[in-house]
Amino acid sequence: MNFSEDEIQRYARHILLPEVGGTGQDALKKASVLIVGAGGLGSPVALYLAAAGVGRIGLVDDDVVELSNLQRQVAHVTDRIGQPKVESAARAMHAINPGTRVDCHNVRLTADNARALVRDHDLVCDGCDNFATRYLVADACALEGRTLISAAVLRFEGQLSTFRPGGPCYRCLYPEAPPAGTVPSCAEAGVFGAVTGVMGTLQATEALKEILGIGESLAGRLLVWDALAMRFHTITLPADPDCALCGAHPTIHDLSAHHDAAPVTCGVSEGVAS
Repeated sequence: MNFSEDEIQRYARHILLPEVGGTGQDALKKASVLIVGAGGLGSPVALYLAAAGVGRIGLVDDDVVELSNLQRQVAHVTDRIGQPKVESAARAMHAINPGTRVDCHNVRLTADNARALVRDHDLVCDGCDNFATRYLVADACALEGRTLISAAVLRFEGQLSTFRPGGPCYRCLYPEAPPAGTVPSCAEAGVFGAVTGVMGTLQATEALKEILGIGESLAGRLLVWDALAMRFHTITLPADPDCALCGAHPTIHDLSAHHDAAPVTCGVSEGVAS
């Protein structure tokens, strides 16, 4: 471990925790996380991972900051409207922790670049806004043997789960995307801004736990939150032996099926984030 005096002060409250300590903080410093989507979920994930001292964070998003984003996407501010979201989020992350390296990928995740981006990081946090990208991320993570932490929100509800290599995957939960038009988008149904903050913060917590190897993982479980009732509950998620991605006889061996996939809008009932 090689910490500067500034780093020791910055991470003092982590180092005091027996579950983290200097060894755990060093693991965070050496870790790399890919965040897909720099919006409502990606914002708190990015800010908290940077604050925690994750050494390298990749941001993937091809969108720009809009006024309607600011009700929930807390990494962005009014004077950065029109700027690429990855650049805006990187500025916020560097303001919190200049020691974290942020790699900005101002591109849409595609079948051509997904596996290389996923492979280049230790784990992936998905906060994308369409079904096509969500399934692409899930498939790429499974094929590359990377842990995926997936969160989702719509209106006043949220979902969260962790998908580890060798365990149940995203397609065990949702084998296929719903038909177009059957699930309302967040733009159509709305989303309560603070809900994205809670779910994104929980997502960041799970990512840090995975890096540190502490606590009980959400792998094999789905966390569901109803904000209006203020109720959390978990659902056991078994592996599907017939899963096309991770089952006994998988039919998905590459990302070729994603070349012609058209984006489908978001909805929490299918675990797709705002």
